[in-house]
Amino acid sequence: MVQFVSLWRASAPPRSRRRRFVPFLVDLPGWKGSKPEGVATQVLGTDIITATRTYERGSAKVNASILMGAPAQAALLAANSGAKANSSDIRTSTTTVDGMQMHKTYTVSHKSGAILVELSGNAAFTLASTGIGEDEAMGIAKKFDWKGIQAQAK
Repeated sequence: MVQFVSLWRASAPPRSRRRRFVPFLVDLPGWKGSKPEGVATQVLGTDIITATRTYERGSAKVNASILMGAPAQAALLAANSGAKANSSDIRTSTTTVDGMQMHKTYTVSHKSGAILVELSGNAAFTLASTGIGEDEAMGIAKKFDWKGIQAQAK
């Protein structure tokens, strides 16, 4: 049986489970952040959680997401596929930052990119951006508490 539940509806699972990632979707100075959105689902006793918040500054946009369960596993599988596409316009890399594996993709001509941080085999943090530089996107990604998210995902 699959149960779809909003993270904020009264009929949602216990507060500690459904809201545990919301505090990690922090305000970003100079950016207008939307209300965090997400879904908590349980399939055969396994939690599947997504929590997302969008930020805007002029025409620039950033989307931060915390993924747990199948969505995280799918993102990690794609990131670890070994596919690489490096050119003068597209850069991809995999590095270790603060003890966690990070996958980055950035398209120079579109000023857009994605950062995926592996929190565990079952949890990930992602940051998708448009309208900002690669270094600024990395600086924004570091404003989120990856270790804290990782601890909540256990």
